Amino acid sequence: MNMEIEEVIYQKLPLLSLNHVSLLVKDVWNSVQFYEAVLGFCLVKRPSSFNFHGAWLYNYGIGIHLLENKAMEDLDVNNEPRPINPKDNHISFQCTDVELVKRKLKEMGMRYVTAVVEDEGIKVDQVFFHDPDGYMIEICNCENLPMLPISSNCQLNHQFIGTYNKKIMPMAVPNYSCGFMETLMMEKLSMDMLNFSY
Repeated sequence: MNMEIEEVIYQKLPLLSLNHVSLLVKDVWNSVQFYEAVLGFCLVKRPSSFNFHGAWLYNYGIGIHLLENKAMEDLDVNNEPRPINPKDNHISFQCTDVELVKRKLKEMGMRYVTAVVEDEGIKVDQVFFHDPDGYMIEICNCENLPMLPISSNCQLNHQFIGTYNKKIMPMAVPNYSCGFMETLMMEKLSMDMLNFSY
């Protein structure tokens, strides 16, 4: 008996970048204050056709979409703070100074835990804490670790793309030197500001 194995090759989706993270929250304005004051996000206009309470925030090349869900209050049977577990689902942001982040969180009276990841002599410092609804936030210097694909079939998109008047245009070719992420974020923000319309 002769068996043939058919190899299926899937075409990659034409993705550009992560656009936003959407979170269900108990109190939109309480969460807006947290993301503005603690993480430096800015409240931005959202479509007027929405018929539900929410808010959009933006910074660092990513959006946070908050959707109010009063039913979440019913799930809060325990008023004790949830344990901060670095292995829980979380959103991670890169930063330039982890020690400054820890000082700011301490000044704000926020609970957090830290961790250090090490690989081949490279260290990554991590800080974990919760937002008002218990979503885990990580702040790290994760850019210290190089992104090395395990499979030779996987090609990382190192050409970061922005749009201007719906034309795709290259923004920056990474050199992974100090200040690269800051430069990339500012370029992305500039391009997004050009695209922003009411």
